[in-house]
Amino acid sequence: MPATLTRTYAHTVASPLGDIRLTSDGEFLTGLYLGDAPKIDAVRDPAPLKEAVAQLRAYLAGELREFDLPMQQPGTAFQQKVWAELTAIPFGETISYAELAVRVGQPTAARAVGSANGKNHICIVVPCHRVIAAGGTLGGYGGGLWRKEWLLRHEGAKGW
Repeated sequence: MPATLTRTYAHTVASPLGDIRLTSDGEFLTGLYLGDAPKIDAVRDPAPLKEAVAQLRAYLAGELREFDLPMQQPGTAFQQKVWAELTAIPFGETISYAELAVRVGQPTAARAVGSANGKNHICIVVPCHRVIAAGGTLGGYGGGLWRKEWLLRHEGAKGW
């Protein structure tokens, strides 16, 4: 039986954070990239991303606090667990990498949690920006620290 080919759709949205590139397989949101998006062979078509774009725009306008989108990204069982826990961090709140490690049942795995956080391909929707260093500093962010700070300020996170 021949393998099924999955088509990837992409759409770019202008924002205060610069261009945001969204990708979909036609059913699920598969990527949301800030800054330099990876090179992906995709059909430029906003139709499969209509709801994701609408929710992203509402979030950026301050009208949406929680996303409700079907999404999927490949990763290990541990990464999936970390990403699921990220979506449980409420709008406007932050936690440390160490706290995230505790929440996923691996209290000594703060570095592994940080690595999984960095491999998240659906930023903002899977809010990896809400995880900060134990000392209260920003820590890292693949989209650039200025964008992480902007997102935290936008959400009214305490201390930002």
